[in-house]
Formats: sequence, structure tokens, C-alpha cells
Amino acid sequence: MPAISGKEYIERINQLKSNVWIHGSQVKGNISEHPAFKGVMESQASLYDIQLDKEKSEYMTFISPRTNSRIGTSFLIPTLKSDLEKRRNMIQEWATSSLGMMGRSPDYMNTALTALAAGANVFDKLQGASKENLVRFYEEARENDYSFTHTFIHPQVNRAQFYLEELNEEIISAQVIDQNEEGIIVHGARLLATQGGMTDELIVFPSGGDLTNEFAFAFSIPSNTKGLTFICRESFSYQSSHFDHPLGSRFEEMDTVIVFDHVLVPWERVFFYDNPDCAKLLYAGTSFYPLILHQILTRRITKVETLIGVAQAIIDTINISEYQHVQDKISEMITGYESLKGLLFSAELQAKQDKWGTMAPALQPLYASATLFPTLYPRYVEILQLLGASGIITIPTEKDFESVIRPELDAYLQAAASNSEDRVKLFRLAWDLSTSAFAGRQTLYERFFFGDPVRLASNQYRGYDRKGFVERIKDFLETK
Repeated sequence: MPAISGKEYIERINQLKSNVWIHGSQVKGNISEHPAFKGVMESQASLYDIQLDKEKSEYMTFISPRTNSRIGTSFLIPTLKSDLEKRRNMIQEWATSSLGMMGRSPDYMNTALTALAAGANVFDKLQGASKENLVRFYEEARENDYSFTHTFIHPQVNRAQFYLEELNEEIISAQVIDQNEEGIIVHGARLLATQGGMTDELIVFPSGGDLTNEFAFAFSIPSNTKGLTFICRESFSYQSSHFDHPLGSRFEEMDTVIVFDHVLVPWERVFFYDNPDCAKLLYAGTSFYPLILHQILTRRITKVETLIGVAQAIIDTINISEYQHVQDKISEMITGYESLKGLLFSAELQAKQDKWGTMAPALQPLYASATLFPTLYPRYVEILQLLGASGIITIPTEKDFESVIRPELDAYLQAAASNSEDRVKLFRLAWDLSTSAFAGRQTLYERFFFGDPVRLASNQYRGYDRKGFVERIKDFLETK
């Protein structure tokens, strides 16, 4: 089938009737109508509709090698540099429609699955692995335009370096506890499935580090699989008003704890199990990191454009552009923005085919961006707070402007270059981007989006080839 529409996406998720719990109650009826999911599912649906825009089809879709239908570019395995550019254009289009706020838009996990399928030969002849299952499922997802949530984080029970869960009598982290002729049995919990319960499928990846056999597995199952429960945190979509909560009402993606209660994973859905070597090769033996970081950086650049746009709009509205400290702050934002763009284009320029024929962006510029962004983003949020100051707090609601106190608001909340309503609308956007609960979650998410920033820096230190630089210094010192 061709790329789906937004309506088809919503209808498909509603039909699943996945087991989702929020605020102590199970979601009943259509999940797309629940206040905690309505806004973001409508936003996600709009992404699918963009795929069907005939004026954008050349970069939003490509021709299926199986059906000749147009299918989503997020499933395109790049073999040429032009394919990477096409993928970037698609990612930018979707990110722009959400101002970069949807970290788990469909292209994220579609890219991950595509990268793994492209390098599936890494599992050839490895015990417990099935490259056939992985490739077959990728093609199924590609042709049906599946949406995904995913998980690879264990519950934060004890973060000590030498903590072993097997010392506990109770199973906590999701693990394989049995197997039969139908498949493997998984029991326990995993953390942080963003968009949990509002996607077609759940992909389960192994966590990083050394794993014992019962934790070394990867698979995908439908979100409504028997025994699967999604437990939501508090929703940050407090109201449906786009005036009061311009970002939260549209892009609150929701994060969930996933409970596996003796979940049967059919053999045909298992990519590998019972083999820690497969868990390591899943990431290191494929172009998973280059392609997923390419998607992440492209979205993040769009998000920075949003921050700069809001910052400049505040400056223009209250007329503070003449101050040098203001100019310095915007210059700081621009410098970071141009650095991120430079890293993206450097990665594409240096792209090479991996041993499986996938055109992979250069990893080191992308890794540099992943190390840099967790420090840039909180600073940009701080700059918005510093520029907006008390204006970010002085934000009456939409209903206030519809009440009898409107004349007072018009008189006292006007700005140098804006009427009171437009000024408050802008500052509510700045609040939702820098200070609200939605904003706090976004900042925390970007800090840890690709893992612990300190660990990322350590990985970069260990993986970056600096031998040539050192040899140059040695040669210089030996020169007489």
C-alpha cells in the first residue's frame, strides 16, 4: 500500500485499543480523542498528510521496489549522497511543521529500522539471530507505513556499577524468562517509550554495555499485544487552547513505562535473542549511529531555528535590539546554529558507502553535534528567559482576552511593536518553550536524547583518531 494519510494513521491506532493507563485510569474508547493524546496525534497525522502533498512528493516519498507505489522517504536506504540530501529534506519538512518539538516523529524510528535492515548481513550465521526476520519486517513496515515507539532503558532501580539484578528475587527489568515453539516469553519493565500507546508497533532494543543472555534480544510487536501495558506520566497538555499552550497542546508526545506481563513474542518477530554479541553488532556493525544521528541533527537544527525566531520576535516586539548584551546573546545563538549546520553538511560531504553498500554520513561530525547540543540547548532556553524576563510570566489567558477586563489588558500589556493580544500570544509561546512543564521536559529530553552527555564525550574521546596530530607534533619537536 502507498504512504498513508493522517486519517488512516488515526483510525489504525484507534482500532488497536492498546492497554494505556494515565492518571490512574485505563484509556477507554478512541485514544485520539483523549485529552492527553488528541493534540499530538492530530499533529502526527498532519505529518502523514504532508507525505501525500503532490508538490512535495519527490522528496517526501520514493517508489517502492515491491509495488511501485510511493512510500515514505524515512524508509529509504541511502546508497548515494543525493539520497542523504533527499532524506534531509524530508526530515526538515516534518520538523518544520512541529517547530522541531517532536523528537519521536515517525522518521526517527523509521530511520533506525532502515539502518538495521540495510546492515542485516551483520547477523548472518550468528546463533540466535535472524537477518531474514529483520529484513522481512522492515519491508512490511515500509510498505504499510508503520509508526513506532521503542524502548531500551532499564528501570532506575540501582545505578551502581556492579549492581546485578539477578540478586533480587523479583524480576524488574524486562528479560526473556522462557521460550516455546511459538516464541520467547518476556517479563518485566522497560522505561521511556515516548508516544507509547499511540503507534502501530513497539520496537524493543537491547541496552548498551555488557549484557547477559536473558537481556540480549531485539524484536518488534504490535502495541496491543496481550500482556503489554503502557503506564503514562502526567500529561503536559493541560488545555486544548493553542493560545494558552501553543506547544503543549500540539506536541506533547507523552512518555511511558512499559510493563511486559509474560508477553509472547512470536519467532517471526524476533530479530535476535540469547546472544550478547548480536546486541553489540546491532549498533556497531551497522550504520545505525550515522543514520540516526543524521536524523537527530537535522531536526535539532530546525528546533534551534525556532528558538532564534522566538528570541528575535521578543526583541522586535519590546524594542530591545539596541542593547549590546542582547546582540551578544543572539550572536551566541547564531554561532551555535551555524556550527550545527556545518557539522551536518560536513557529515554529508564526507559520506561513504559502508561495507553493506549503505551511504553513511561521516560519524565524527555527527558525534560532535551530539556532544555539543546538550550544552547549547539549555543555554538557548536560558537566553529566552533572560530576554523575556517578567514578560514570560505576565501572560493572561485566552479567556481573559474574551472577558470584560480586555480593555485593561489592551492598555497595560501592549508593546512597542505589538498590540496586547499578539504580545501575550508571543510571550506564551516563549513561556511554553522555556519555562512551562512542557519546556522543562524538552530541556531534559535534549540533554539525554542520545544518552548520558558525559558518556558521549568519553565515547568521542576513545573513538576519535588523533594519531596524525600527535605525530605532527613529534615531528616538529624532532626538527633541528
